[in-house]
Amino acid sequence: NYVTRLKEEKIYQSMSRKGTCLDNSVMENFFGIMKQEIYYGHTYHSFEELREAVQKYITYYNNHRIKARLGWLSPVEYRLRHAAA
Repeated sequence: NYVTRLKEEKIYQSMSRKGTCLDNSVMENFFGIMKQEIYYGHTYHSFEELREAVQKYITYYNNHRIKARLGWLSPVEYRLRHAAA
C-alpha cells in the first residue's frame, strides 16, 4: 500500500486538513513556478545536479526574484521592510 510504503521510507505526505484545500496552496504555487523556471525543458543528468539547481533556485527566489504582489520586492526584502515598520 502506498501510505505504508511512504512510512517505511520515512516520507511524510503533505496533507491538508479535511475540507481545507488552501492549506497547501502557497507551496503548490511555489512548486509550479519553480518547475516552469528550472525544470521543464531542462535535462538533469544526476540527482546532485538537480539538487544543486533547486538549492540555487530557492536562494534566487527568496532573495532576488521580485513579485508584483509584494510591491516589486523579493520575499526577503518584503519581510525585512515590513518587520522594520
